[in-house]
Amino acid sequence: MDGHGKLRDVSQATTPPLSLVAKVKRALVKPVGKMPDALVAPLSRWTRVNSDGEHLDPPMAMIAWAAAHVPGMALVSGTVSQSRHRMEESSAMIAETFPPMAVVEDFRINDDVSATRYRAGEQSSGIVLYFHGGGFVLGSRASHDGVARRLAIGTGADVVSVEYRLAPEHPFPAAADDALAAWRFVVDAAPRWGVSADKIVVGGDSAGGNLAAVLALDVRGEAVQPALQLLIYPVTNSSESADTASRREFADGYYLTAERINWFTENYVPDPADRSGHRVSPLLADDLSGLPPAYVLIAGFDPLRDEGIAYADRLRAAGVPVTLDRASGLIHGFVNMTALSAQARTAFDRLSAAVRAVL
Repeated sequence: MDGHGKLRDVSQATTPPLSLVAKVKRALVKPVGKMPDALVAPLSRWTRVNSDGEHLDPPMAMIAWAAAHVPGMALVSGTVSQSRHRMEESSAMIAETFPPMAVVEDFRINDDVSATRYRAGEQSSGIVLYFHGGGFVLGSRASHDGVARRLAIGTGADVVSVEYRLAPEHPFPAAADDALAAWRFVVDAAPRWGVSADKIVVGGDSAGGNLAAVLALDVRGEAVQPALQLLIYPVTNSSESADTASRREFADGYYLTAERINWFTENYVPDPADRSGHRVSPLLADDLSGLPPAYVLIAGFDPLRDEGIAYADRLRAAGVPVTLDRASGLIHGFVNMTALSAQARTAFDRLSAAVRAVL
């Protein structure tokens, strides 16, 4: 709330206005989420079955096709600045509409890091410290405003969405350090917000899932521990050993491409010697024991799928309680696509339930 007790809509305040072209695209795309799959499938131009026999969700097929063939729909296009603007605009194009939050509060964690706290109701069951995706180069609180709102509504928790520093202006370890600073801030702030510090979940999607996993390693052994690691299609290995079957199978044509993964990695971790360290590649950490329980959500048509599975397997082998959830028909980035896909909404409901179960 602002000083007059009025709700502020962060997405309106921080998302750039849609261009005329984007408004037209929005008008064409948004109805897809309400159409039967039988009608959507022909629009996708192709249907796919992966090597495990899973069928690609028709709305996901349409998005993947558009990203590969429609100008302006690719995840990365042009300069870093242009790609950032395009991600913000694309997110706004397909954003869901939610009822007003009880609390939408902007604040600063330190001179480098800002955050927004969302609370759906008058009371809160805990806190989800959330880190957005975008390959450590793209994304923001604005691009994930809808994700934060849906998560706040679905979990009953405060969602603190963190605006960490981005590469290439701020390469590794800036984002990981910012995640740790955000954790320290939220642990201190929890009592002021009426929440117990032992009811804090750390989570994120893609690059944000990486930051959540790294954060859990960074604070291992401290007095206050995360209640859960919420890892949504996380990046867990950025080293040369990250040559998985899913990275090969879904190298092109499924929204996130191998070329884009390499571009993100080179921007975030320009020194290859750093890419095998556990603060970049948690899958390669020597020891994963003593970490908080984890909920790992993967997508069946995602190049990062197999490293998510591998991380869940290593956590489980180290004695960490793990739930591995597979959204079989979805692509990378689906938490931002819930307006377009019933399968994405169902998967989001499952991750929200996993958070509720620990708070």
